[in-house]
Amino acid sequence: MTAPVQPTLSAAAPQETLPTPRELLLNRIQKDIPIVQRPYRVLAEEVGLSEAEALAILQDVKAQGVLRQVSAIFDTRTLGYQSSLVAAVYDEDQLDSGAEVINGHPGVSHNYRRNHSFNLWYTIAVPPESDLEAHVQRLHELSGAKLTRLMPTLHLYKIGVEFDMTGTEAWNAKSAPQYTSEQRNIGYAVTDLDKRFVVEFQKDLPLTEEPYAQACEALGLSIDEVAAHAEKMKAAGALRRVSAVFRHQSAGFRFNAMGVWAVPQADVQETGQQMAGFKAVSHCYLRPTYPEWPYTIFTMVHGRSKEEAFGKIQAIEQEVAPGIAHDILYSTKEFKKIRLEFYRPEFYEWEQRELGTAAANA
Repeated sequence: MTAPVQPTLSAAAPQETLPTPRELLLNRIQKDIPIVQRPYRVLAEEVGLSEAEALAILQDVKAQGVLRQVSAIFDTRTLGYQSSLVAAVYDEDQLDSGAEVINGHPGVSHNYRRNHSFNLWYTIAVPPESDLEAHVQRLHELSGAKLTRLMPTLHLYKIGVEFDMTGTEAWNAKSAPQYTSEQRNIGYAVTDLDKRFVVEFQKDLPLTEEPYAQACEALGLSIDEVAAHAEKMKAAGALRRVSAVFRHQSAGFRFNAMGVWAVPQADVQETGQQMAGFKAVSHCYLRPTYPEWPYTIFTMVHGRSKEEAFGKIQAIEQEVAPGIAHDILYSTKEFKKIRLEFYRPEFYEWEQRELGTAAANA
């Protein structure tokens, strides 16, 4: 079904005013934060601020609830974890209770109600030794779902959320994807040091002059040694970057839209890459189809309003996918949204309790 199109919206930049150093800083820390002794001094100099000014801004934004955390972002698949988006159908009077059951799984990081007959959408990840399908099947049974469909990533064209905090970027602005399937290293042999690195760097790093000091101490490495190991993990595809993550709604981006497109299989590669080139697109995937689900490519965008989010989808349609059947799904309720944490004992406890087995927690 093609989604109802909003009135034509201009893809021109919303404003002509120049961004402030504060806005530039908030854009910059979403890209990457260098692993050096004084990283905020480096970023501050790039945008015309002092280190003290930059830290004061970030601490204020954190206190307001806009900045959720500063931490490393790891690639689930390269670390050996199995993951998938899952779409499920619930009777309306069973949806909230079903979502509560889904939320109880330690590997579920996101869970939303959306405006579709598939009315619950969640993401789940399990360690290499675990059976992803068995976990999803058990959640299907426990939560009372009428239908559950696994929608794993068949190809990753783009992942990387960057909110335009300046309000000046055009909706059809382009940028190179931060991370794609080509950077993944399926079969990578995760080392003990990798695991220790993940445990330390998935924590919320402090907004201090030397935010890596505690991680260095825990790992028994100097900042230069930590930076060198981070580069090895980046080269392997296991580490994407260290960066800031904003709370969408607190940052003003209160509306998300998942554009799903019935792109013919022969065209998915070219079309997916073109869609991923839109800076407004934070996630772009190829996913499987089902008899009741014809859509191959998923694109996620965020907006300060429904009109902005729909306008970004419309910009993609006009430029890349005219005439392609598509739909727009948006969140009507957020049940869960957390950063996935790796190597947590709670996961193995859930698996032992609900499936009677536990993967080795190495």
